[in-house]
Amino acid sequence: MKIYTKTGDKGTTALFGGTRVPKHHIRIDSYGTIDELNSWLGLISDQEINQHYSTVLHKIQAKLFTVGAILATDPEKEILKNGKSRLNIEKISSEDLSFLENEMDTMEASLPPMTHFILPHGHTTVSYCHIARTVCRRAERLATALNEVEPFENNVIAYINRLSDYIFVLARKLSKDLNAKETKWIPEKKG
Repeated sequence: MKIYTKTGDKGTTALFGGTRVPKHHIRIDSYGTIDELNSWLGLISDQEINQHYSTVLHKIQAKLFTVGAILATDPEKEILKNGKSRLNIEKISSEDLSFLENEMDTMEASLPPMTHFILPHGHTTVSYCHIARTVCRRAERLATALNEVEPFENNVIAYINRLSDYIFVLARKLSKDLNAKETKWIPEKKG
């Protein structure tokens, strides 16, 4: 099978189910941003970090493929004639949300309380986390806009939201593990 199909040469692409849409369609932008996020998480997991965090990131990457598949599915063609879902995969569950929450709680237990916003820098790996976090927030904005016009399952948005929080806490934990300085943002006073 060749990687190039030439079917997108005129600026359209197929959703799961066969519907063709413009490549700038919000659905494409939504799952494309999830794909971008997945790549950033892969870069973070390739850094010299604790194996546990790398393992968690790989688990999250697999879940992001599920999120991408849900977002890439034409809602009008999701249910087949036999009544079954076109997507024969595990959905995003409340357990997936709890997993992220538990991981955050564990990391936060060893971190000092946050008293200020933190500038995103201090170590390359930490900066990668902050980039991933902002991409995750963009994915969330796009997914919520898509959901307003073509609704999909609620846990997807909740998962993306929780994931951005997880990535932020991971950045803080990696700052501590890597002995990187966390720089607080302290606004300058007027005059």
